[in-house]
Amino acid sequence: MQNINFWNGNKSNARQSYETELLQACLKVTQQDYGSANIHIDNSNYPLAADEGNIFAAGADILVTVAGNLKFKDKQKIVINQPLTKGLLGYRLLLARDESLEYFKNLKNEAELRALSIGIPETWADAELFRQNKYNVVEKGTFDDLFQRLKDGAFDYTALGVNEIEDVFKQRAKPLGGISIENSLMLYYPFPLVFYVNHRNPGLAERIDNGLQRLIAGGEHDQILNKNYGHVVRMFNLKQRRRFTLCNPILPKEMASFKSTLLD
Repeated sequence: MQNINFWNGNKSNARQSYETELLQACLKVTQQDYGSANIHIDNSNYPLAADEGNIFAAGADILVTVAGNLKFKDKQKIVINQPLTKGLLGYRLLLARDESLEYFKNLKNEAELRALSIGIPETWADAELFRQNKYNVVEKGTFDDLFQRLKDGAFDYTALGVNEIEDVFKQRAKPLGGISIENSLMLYYPFPLVFYVNHRNPGLAERIDNGLQRLIAGGEHDQILNKNYGHVVRMFNLKQRRRFTLCNPILPKEMASFKSTLLD
């Protein structure tokens, strides 16, 4: 029996559910070759970047994060360069105060959006990405206080991936009142999620890589993705929204050519 410590914290419930299901599927499809496995799921949150970056030293075997995450830049790890959600996390919808929704709807260009302030919790991987794209970033606080700060006017809007915004809005923003998901705009940047594996466990990395390839070839990966997220493409009218495209300076060279196929 292979025991696997899967750190799945610092993210929405929607992401946790999908990423757990995908990992379980990878292990199941490789069971005949590699044996049975037991997953211990750790959903602990680590607000400090240093603590998250040291998660392998704390005993984690595997995690999911964005390719090129700067918290792990100098950490030993094995990266499986296979996108897990077809770039879904890189499609970002805006959350804004209700009284400003009309202004967002009437924005003429990206420069007007850059002039507004976007709120991003401290240590999030995309804070530097937005700064590099000349956005006005307010990087402060935690995910827990993000929406209260938005309501209080600490910044003009925040942006979340379409794979998590519905869940997060219902749980955190809607109860506060006065905040809505903006319905006309969308940001996009290449932001693939990938598995990171503890460098001391190359056998697990080989197994997960093998499992992913089998799931993709057999169509099961698409099935899991569509089951969890297929509705959001339709619900949020992604193909009809105005899109502003950003570059991703932290994307590693191994994935420099990555382009989302989600809306193809």
